[in-house]
Amino acid sequence: MRKLFALIPLLTSLAALAQSPAGPSQPTAVAAAVDIADQAALQRGGRSQIAVLGTTHLREAPEALTRQALFDPLVERLATFKPELLAVESIAGAQCDYLRAYEFAYDDAAKTYCTDPTAARALLKLDAVAAEREVEQTLAAGREFTPAERRRLVALFLAIGEPASASLQWRRLAPAERVADANLSAELIAQVEKRLARRSEDTFIAIPLALKLKLERIYPVDDHTGDRATGPIDEAAWAVNMKRVWSNPHAETRHKLDKQALDQAVASGDVLAWYLWSNSAEAARLAVGGDFGAAAGDTSPQRTGRAYLAYWETRNLRMVANIREVVGRSKAQRALAIVGASHKPYYERYLGVLSDVELVGIEGLLMKK
Repeated sequence: MRKLFALIPLLTSLAALAQSPAGPSQPTAVAAAVDIADQAALQRGGRSQIAVLGTTHLREAPEALTRQALFDPLVERLATFKPELLAVESIAGAQCDYLRAYEFAYDDAAKTYCTDPTAARALLKLDAVAAEREVEQTLAAGREFTPAERRRLVALFLAIGEPASASLQWRRLAPAERVADANLSAELIAQVEKRLARRSEDTFIAIPLALKLKLERIYPVDDHTGDRATGPIDEAAWAVNMKRVWSNPHAETRHKLDKQALDQAVASGDVLAWYLWSNSAEAARLAVGGDFGAAAGDTSPQRTGRAYLAYWETRNLRMVANIREVVGRSKAQRALAIVGASHKPYYERYLGVLSDVELVGIEGLLMKK
């Protein structure tokens, strides 16, 4: 009998779980009307396919691993998808201008995440709007560009705050054509060369892939306007509460398995195996469980975990909205989004509710012979 009474709290908990929704809230009858658009797009066929590649931020990877030759097999596999659009975790220049204008609300976000377009704008005698307009008009021509046109595109992309696309245009030039001229100063060339010397996903994955596919632009889709979603922060309470939130078995297991995968990649040079782990369902569960799931369960009176989760969800929603926008206006049928691995489950969840988008599993691409 004592054993039966001891089971009562457990049975009560299980009953409560059975009555509560296990996952996202079910759509209301009004929201379910969107199914009409889903079915129409499905019946028409030809929805835009989007694949999401989760990655470690390579600036943090061991130097021994960040050599282009090690990433070439990954680039080759991704190229088989034939994406017409690449989206990366960088902030678009227009948002950088916004973050500078509203610096009081975003601290050093622009200084941390944005490049300085001042020199390029001064050389071209164009503001951001005029430079963006010229980029759009030039790329709309849909033809091969002369070396002089490509050098101007390098400067234009620097002027609008898109260094990845500037670097891509520079690399599309023949070595003999990588010279300064009236549209591209030695100072701007130095900016591009410095960017290309960095260890990053742009350098090792996005730019080589764009070159292979003969793309003209790499789209920045990151967003930091959602940083305000936390509201005012008590720094002392934040430090204490988040340390507690992040001290959990999921986080410990994730750290252990991530380190094992990284060490194996360093020892073997097998970048594909490393990316297969980073993009696995188990890695995603550990990432969410050890970070955002733990934050969602935070019961601190300051609601620290919930504030952190509000920032994270807002940021990812806006990043996915940026992807949806550029896929829509470019009319791309296949797009590849390259993003930090912790974003990947949120990307796929939010992309998965769009009517005219079909998610493509990245694992199949990475394992393709």
